[in-house]
Amino acid sequence: MKTLKNTMTSNEMIVVYIIIALSLIIGFSNSAFFGVPTLISLTRAMLVTLIFAIGEMIVIVSGGIDVSFPAVSCISFYATIKFMIAHNIDSFIFAFAMSALIGIAFGILNALLITRIKIPPLIATLGISSVASGATLAFLGTEEISRIPENVDKLSQMFLLTYITQDGIKYSLTVMIIIPVIIYLASYMLLKHTMLGRGIYAIGGDMNAARVAGFNVNKILFFVYMLNGCFAGIGGMTYMILMRQASPQALMGSEMMVIAAVVIGGTRITGGHGTVIGTFLGVTLITLVQNNLIMLGVPTHFQTLVLGFIMLAGTAITSYRAKRIATSAKI
Repeated sequence: MKTLKNTMTSNEMIVVYIIIALSLIIGFSNSAFFGVPTLISLTRAMLVTLIFAIGEMIVIVSGGIDVSFPAVSCISFYATIKFMIAHNIDSFIFAFAMSALIGIAFGILNALLITRIKIPPLIATLGISSVASGATLAFLGTEEISRIPENVDKLSQMFLLTYITQDGIKYSLTVMIIIPVIIYLASYMLLKHTMLGRGIYAIGGDMNAARVAGFNVNKILFFVYMLNGCFAGIGGMTYMILMRQASPQALMGSEMMVIAAVVIGGTRITGGHGTVIGTFLGVTLITLVQNNLIMLGVPTHFQTLVLGFIMLAGTAITSYRAKRIATSAKI
């Protein structure tokens, strides 16, 4: 009975309640909300954010933070496409591989600054963000590239299913949704069923205790930031394919929304706690707010305000629950 009560009042379930309540409010205001078109549109809108969020969640669970992933993502996909065009390479496998490798390289830089030079994660990743963004504009250029290699561009026109409304409007679910599905399943297995995953949680909970327990803190942190860099590269290439153009600044400024989604999903900003399911739910809630508040007559410029309140509420709930658990443990 106590286990059921804890489950029903967990951070994840609270987010589920909010999603259901918000969906009902929007649905009663506009009946068009309840339908396959909304589900397909929501899935496409949250696709790239899902990829960024899971990497950021793992970083935060380890006790760090990474605000460099939008800039790393931009330089990864933009440099890859320019290289492919210059050398007449037309392979989507090469595109994802090169973009991911560039992201990993920046992840190594972040890890070096944090573990070797002992720069705080926020400052280190903020610096890398500026370096990546500046390097993109200084060395790669500022033009938007719409001439994408054919086999890469084809992915944007491949769909798992297509739904046609009574008015003849087509809504197609992109095949790219497979990417976050694979990433989330792999991340779940990593965090839940491997010693490396336990080490990530242990470091976020108490770094010194993790060292005493025998975990190699520096190696694990290197893995965490390299993994986030890899996801940044993959997420950037995914975004570029969906948009069918490469813009050097396309994803800049997205870090706060991603971090908000992660925190709302129940990940403690202080580290040591967070779940893959919670992150998925947090992204769902953020995307739902961003894309459907207009149905309630809320102007676009008020949506950031609403998101801010939701982020504060999510953080407050997470902090309150953590405080209660700590108090109960002492008693």
